[in-house]
Amino acid sequence: MNGTEPVADAMRTRLEAAFDPRELNIVDESEKHRGHAGYQEGGESHFRVLIRSAAFDGQTRIARHRAVHDALGKDLVGRIHALALDIGA
Repeated sequence: MNGTEPVADAMRTRLEAAFDPRELNIVDESEKHRGHAGYQEGGESHFRVLIRSAAFDGQTRIARHRAVHDALGKDLVGRIHALALDIGA
């Protein structure tokens, strides 16, 4: 990722590569947080992700969240203020 690629696009690329999800929905909810901590003009600060993949089968909720954060990488997670995750097998 070069830092100028839209965050949602980078998230999609990395999550698809890591988990081959059967369902993936990424929503930029930044505008809902205008005036709140972490909001930045132009969005890309607050995201909601729904992901369903067989890769999560048998994992605890914590393990799933860690796996998603690891797949996104510190560089990308560092560009996001808030990340709501709905993860399922």
